[in-house]
Amino acid sequence: MRGLLFIARIFSTVFRPSYYPTVGILILLSFTYLSLFPWTFKLWILGLVYVFTYCLPALGIYMFRRLHGWSLSELRVRHKRAVPYIIYICCYLCLMHIFSATHMPHFLMAIVGISLLISCACIVVNIWWKVSMHSAGAGGVIGALVAYAAIFDFNPVWWLSLAILVAGMVMTSRMLLRQHTLAQVLGGTLIGIACGIVGTVLM
Repeated sequence: MRGLLFIARIFSTVFRPSYYPTVGILILLSFTYLSLFPWTFKLWILGLVYVFTYCLPALGIYMFRRLHGWSLSELRVRHKRAVPYIIYICCYLCLMHIFSATHMPHFLMAIVGISLLISCACIVVNIWWKVSMHSAGAGGVIGALVAYAAIFDFNPVWWLSLAILVAGMVMTSRMLLRQHTLAQVLGGTLIGIACGIVGTVLM
């Protein structure tokens, strides 16, 4: 059982929601026409996304916790989970403004937009019911894959199978760690899938 919990902690750490935008951008820069960009430009994009979607939110949440004397466990309380979401949303909005001002390709904007949409949806739902942000992030990948497959007209079966497998393992890890119930991880996944599809189509 200890070994299973250790693996679950690893999955929860590796597949944090804040990593998904960077991974999504990396996939686009590697497997679409965006791969034609110079490698220096691609590194600059990846660095910018990583800073605004992981480094700055993590620093902001840490400083907020220190200021209020909160422990990490206190952020798991439903009404206190809104604070990290708001910090993430502010950082995502700043990144989208930079992308818009520098006329970045539409599909790069869409990845950040999907993450922003998921964060907004989760913060609204969490007012009444706690859902899993980890599962929502994994669901967002599934939804985006479905939408991108329709847009670019490619067969997403293998990528989709991998995304579903990862989502299932993430959901299982969150339940094993007793952070969420089955309903909460399923709810988060459905929110992510819906946001992934809508965000890709509308952004």
